[in-house]
Amino acid sequence: MEPSLYIVSTPIGNLEDITLRALRVLSEVDFILCEDTRVTKKLLDKYKINTPLISYHQHSKLAKIDKIVDLLKKENNLALVTDAGTPGISDPGNELISHLIKKDFDLRIIPIPGPSAIASALSVAGFSADEFLFLGFLPHKKGRQTMVKEIILTDKTVVVYESCHRIIKFLNELMDNGGQDLRLVVCRELTKMFESVYRGAPAEILAILKQAKTNTKGEFAVVISK
Repeated sequence: MEPSLYIVSTPIGNLEDITLRALRVLSEVDFILCEDTRVTKKLLDKYKINTPLISYHQHSKLAKIDKIVDLLKKENNLALVTDAGTPGISDPGNELISHLIKKDFDLRIIPIPGPSAIASALSVAGFSADEFLFLGFLPHKKGRQTMVKEIILTDKTVVVYESCHRIIKFLNELMDNGGQDLRLVVCRELTKMFESVYRGAPAEILAILKQAKTNTKGEFAVVISK
């Protein structure tokens, strides 16, 4: 029987945001591949799941992929999770899947859908999401200004991720490149204890974030529309 690799979505913050199917799969597979074993263990401990963990992240070397292939060829069923959300979305999981598809052996790759910061942010934005552009995390330097200009020029709703270290910089870049009138919904720490949703033009959001340093802590999903 061909082995299975389950791509399992896990909570982006609140540990209650996980499906019954995801919990069943995580408890039934032979191993769980995870970005950070400490993060995944917190989730497993909450639901009393004792499946062995194997670290797999963006710095994992080819030898780790070979080990994963070997486990699958021995008919072990595996689950792939990321620290938060859906594997493969702004996450190295897609590289693993691409490698496995190229290998010459039978393998079922099965999605277990669930939480996603993209969907969560769009669901509360109030902007058209019939068609949208997702850009993930913008580059730190090379190509960043080009992408900022693309965001300003497009007629589509845009979703980007931004870190606490660059959210202020990003808002200033929008204003400096002619995006003063854009409408933004800035979601901070979605589903977590200090979840916040800010709405307004870039300058208005900037003023809110500058009121207190705590407003710039955490991770941000930014939805942008004209």
